Amino acid sequence: MKPSVFIGEMPWPDYAARIDSGEAVVLLPVGALEQHGHHMGMNVDVLLPTAVCQHVAERIGGLVAPALPYGYKSQQRSGGGNHYPGTTSLDGATVTATVQDIIRELARHGVRRLALLNGHFENSMFLVEGIDLALRELRLGGIADFRIVVLSYWDFVDDPDVIARLYPDGFDGWDLEHGGVFETSLMLALHPDLVDMDRVVDHPPATFPPYDVFPPDPSRTPDPGTLSSARSASREKGDLILDVCVRGIASALETEFGAG
Repeated sequence: MKPSVFIGEMPWPDYAARIDSGEAVVLLPVGALEQHGHHMGMNVDVLLPTAVCQHVAERIGGLVAPALPYGYKSQQRSGGGNHYPGTTSLDGATVTATVQDIIRELARHGVRRLALLNGHFENSMFLVEGIDLALRELRLGGIADFRIVVLSYWDFVDDPDVIARLYPDGFDGWDLEHGGVFETSLMLALHPDLVDMDRVVDHPPATFPPYDVFPPDPSRTPDPGTLSSARSASREKGDLILDVCVRGIASALETEFGAG
């Protein structure tokens, strides 16, 4: 059997041995099933954090738990909206309860160090709520040494020089990067067989008012579902993003957990 960092691919005795000391860092990718335009599938928000977790785990000697493939409802100004066929979302309470349950189970196994890597912006506060409830529950059960780090991989791409290399014609902001250059480039680096650049719809960046209206007006989202054009995406840009994210996240976990 080939060695793997993925918990789901490991026999249970091997997993138990890895976490026995309580020092192992487990990474949990959290994503969504959400449309990403005409040129990519709907599992981008699962594939990308899972791949980043794999690279980080290999770097620091960690383990990767099976990803959560569903997330909170797509919002119009960050994901195009929840009205597209295929986008399949959970209520916030379900996301929170699922995260809480997983943390409880990992603690029962003996895990004491956990990193949640979010791949879907809308999940953010529901992950925090699940963590808060889980830690409160664990403390009441006598477990007070469980530590958790929450990260979103895009937050590590903050160097102006890197951003200039990714967007030489100007950067419109992270809020319009749904299905755009950033995610498409990373997919070209990690899963090029799942990207069809011939189907990219080249369109101006979406424009939204600085507020939300419910129910959303679907006409405010560009027809393809992307919020900016992915036309200038490339594998080279994806390799750069991957390198920056993996190094940054590994460093963060080494700082917080003493891992690596």
